[in-house]
Amino acid sequence: MHGKTVLLTGATQGMGRHLAHALASAGATLLLHGRDGARMAQVASEVRALAPDAPPRTYLADLSDLDQVRALADRLLRAESRLDVLVNNAAVGGGVDPARREVSRQGHELRFAVNHLAPYLLTRRLLPLLTASAPSRVVNVASMGQTPIDFDNAMLEREYEGVRAYCQSKLAMIMATFDLAAEFAGDGITLNVLHPAHLMDTEMVRQSGFTPVAELAEGMRPTLRLIADPAVAGVTGTYFDQFTEAPAQAQAYDPDARARLAALTETLCAVDD
Repeated sequence: MHGKTVLLTGATQGMGRHLAHALASAGATLLLHGRDGARMAQVASEVRALAPDAPPRTYLADLSDLDQVRALADRLLRAESRLDVLVNNAAVGGGVDPARREVSRQGHELRFAVNHLAPYLLTRRLLPLLTASAPSRVVNVASMGQTPIDFDNAMLEREYEGVRAYCQSKLAMIMATFDLAAEFAGDGITLNVLHPAHLMDTEMVRQSGFTPVAELAEGMRPTLRLIADPAVAGVTGTYFDQFTEAPAQAQAYDPDARARLAALTETLCAVDD
């Protein structure tokens, strides 16, 4: 990873923090994203200690606010000369109270906004930098927990349940990854998505009411493979269950559902093409 610049969202805790340590040790120049300044400063200090010759650069933004996502992308485009890898790792889980529906700054269902809309918008807006740095990679961290989207109730204003919201947001991320991979196949950018490990030992998993069963290192290893392994350099538009190419939930392969999601996503993001 020497000479490679990697943007890692959600870098201040959980698997993101461990990825930051591993990437720094491998020689990458890190662009660390988080929404908590104190935690960001702590992780940046840890990374500097591991790689004093490649100090990280930090970017604060709350991904539940799409205006902050746009501003984050704009700052990156102004400040950075290259971007070899974008890792969309930040996420919101099912929540402490699964019956409590939360919304983003723009009024969208929170999990859909943070887990799908934010990484989609960030990726879209950083495409000029990714293209200029090609061959480049986008690695999206999803989940084996995937629930079909009911497009008549996509924001779950009826029959809300937090884990369902999380699972449909991760399926949306997978579907968008497939579409973007096809759209930019000729631009030297690969886009892949993975389930890193089942119920890792993270605050998000515990807050959602689950008992962790996997160490963070178990999820970090397959994620690092998609970030750095030359063996997957030409692979794009693929969903991985850890190290293995696997089928996602059936809706991910439904052209009508993909088209409806794409239209909904662009409407909610108000993307300027």
